[in-house]
Amino acid sequence: MVHNSEADWVSRFADDVIAEAERRAPGRAIVCASGISPSGAIHLGNFREIMTPHLVADEIRRRGLECVHILSWDDYDRFRRVPQGIDPAWSEHVGKPLTSVPAPPGSDHPNWAEHFKAPMTAALAELGIEVTPISQTAQYTSGVYRRQILHAMRERATIDAILARYRTKVKQQEPPAGEGTDAADTADTADDGDGDGVASAGYFPYKPYCSVCDRDLTTITSYDDETTELTYVCACGHSETVYLSEHNRGKLVWKVDWPMRWAHEGVLFEPSGVDHHSPGSAWVVGGEIISEVFRAQRPIGPMYAFVGITGMAKMSSSKGAVPTPADALEIMEAPLLRWMYARRKPSQSFKIAFNQEIQRTYDEWDALERKIAGGDGQSAEIAYHRSVATAGGALPATPRPLPYRTLASIADITTGEEDQMLRIIRDLNPDIPVTSLDEVRPRLDCARRWVNTQVPDDQRTRIREEPDVTRLASLDEPQRESLRLLLDGLDAHWSLDGLTSLVYSVPKVQAGLPADAAPTPEVKTAQREFFVLVYELLVGRDTGPRLPTLLLAVGAERVRKLLGA
Repeated sequence: MVHNSEADWVSRFADDVIAEAERRAPGRAIVCASGISPSGAIHLGNFREIMTPHLVADEIRRRGLECVHILSWDDYDRFRRVPQGIDPAWSEHVGKPLTSVPAPPGSDHPNWAEHFKAPMTAALAELGIEVTPISQTAQYTSGVYRRQILHAMRERATIDAILARYRTKVKQQEPPAGEGTDAADTADTADDGDGDGVASAGYFPYKPYCSVCDRDLTTITSYDDETTELTYVCACGHSETVYLSEHNRGKLVWKVDWPMRWAHEGVLFEPSGVDHHSPGSAWVVGGEIISEVFRAQRPIGPMYAFVGITGMAKMSSSKGAVPTPADALEIMEAPLLRWMYARRKPSQSFKIAFNQEIQRTYDEWDALERKIAGGDGQSAEIAYHRSVATAGGALPATPRPLPYRTLASIADITTGEEDQMLRIIRDLNPDIPVTSLDEVRPRLDCARRWVNTQVPDDQRTRIREEPDVTRLASLDEPQRESLRLLLDGLDAHWSLDGLTSLVYSVPKVQAGLPADAAPTPEVKTAQREFFVLVYELLVGRDTGPRLPTLLLAVGAERVRKLLGA
C-alpha cells in the first residue's frame, strides 16, 4: 500500500502519528483519542469525532503496531439546558453532572449520560469500532486526576495569563454559541460551557460541585496552596471548606481539563470540530496550556468539517433533531456508513442521505464493489477496504447484495410481507434464484425500514385492487396494441432482465424497429408515454418503482387483470 497517496488521508496521518510516537515515546503503545459529551443524542456530526481517530488507529494496527483508541465520555460535564420535548421540571437539574441527572422519562438507564451513551455504544459495536471507554465521572470521583488538579491550582497564575491573551480577542472575534456552525455539529461541545474559572477572589481552574445541591453554581472564595484548604459558596446558599487533596466532587474547567488529559493519557492523535479552532477556543488555548503548565505536547489534531443531512422524514431516537449513527444503521449497512467517512478527508464536508438520494449512494457503492472485483478500484479501493474490514476482521455483509432501490421497491409494494417479497426476489433472476430472504439480509431489512420510516405516505406504492374500467375504455388502438404486446411477452420474459428488455422493446416494435434497435428520439418519447400508461393502470399514478420490478411484484395474473386482458 502507498502510504503517501494524496487520496489516502488515513495512511498519511498514520505515517505522521507513528513518526511522532517514535520521537516522543518510542516503544510505548500509540494513543488516539475521541471525546464525546453525552448531553443529548450523539449525532452523525459528532460521529466524525470517533470515526476519524478510529480509521487512523485501525491503520496503525494493520501495520502491526500497538495502538489504543480511547473514548473519553465527558459524562462529568454539567447539564446545561433542558432539551425540547423534555419536561421543563428537569431545569432543577441544570448545573449537575450528567451522571447525576435522571434519565429522560421512560428510559431504562440509571441517568442522563448512560441513556445517551447506550445507543452509541451499540452502534460502535455494529460498526466494528474498538475503543477503550473512559468515564470522566469515574476518573474525577475516584481521584485519578488529583495530582494534576493540585498542579493546575498551583499554576493558576500561569493559566490565567494564557487565558488573558485571548479573552478580549474572543469577545471581538468569536460568534455567539451556535452561530457560524452547521446544525449537525452544534450539540454541546463543552467548549467554554463551564467558564474559564475567573472569580472575585482570583482565578481558579477548578470548579467544585456543591455537596448539598450537586450543582456547579459555586464560587471559590479562598484557597491555600500549602494545606490545599479550599472554601466555596454556592448559589443555593451552602458554604463549605474542603481539602482539595481529598476532595473528589469537582472538575477542572474545560480549557484546562482537555490539555491535562492529553498529557495524562499521552494522546498522540485527536481531531476536533471547527468550533474548537476559533480564537480562544479550547484547542488553541490548550496547546499553550499543555506546553507551559503540563510540560507536554499537544496531539496531532486535524480539524474536521461538517456532516450534513439530506432528508429526515420520521426520525426515531433523535426525536426530530439531527439523526444519530443508530438512525443511519437502521437504513444502511455498517460498511456503507463507514465508507462515507473513510472516503472524505476530515477537512471535507459531506452529506448523508436519508431521502431518495440513499438509493444513488448505494448505486455508487455497488458500482465501486464491481470495479474492485474487476481489479479496477484505483484510489477508491483503499477507502473501500477500510469500510468492509478492520484490523480485527471483516464486517458482516449481505451475501446477495441486490440493488437497494430494487429491494426498497419490493418492500414498498408488498408492505413488507415476507412470502410476497421472497416470491418477487426469487423471480428477479430465475437462473440463480434467491431461496431465502437471509441471502439478501441485512440490506433488505435496511431498505424495508427506509420505506417504512422515510418515505411519505403519499409516495408509497398502492397497487389497484380492480381495473380502471373508465381509463381502459378510453384507450386508442395504438395504446391497446402496446398493452397486447406487453401481455403477450410476459411469460417468455418473466425475470428482471427479461421484463426490462420487454418494456423497452414494445414502443420499438410498434414503430417497426427490431426489439434490440437503438432508440430514436421518437421512440424514447413513445417509451415514456407507454410507461406512464402502464403506471396509471397499475398504481393510479404516472410514476412509481422501476416498471420491471413493479410487474414482478404485481404478478403476471394480476397484471393481466389490471391491464384489461
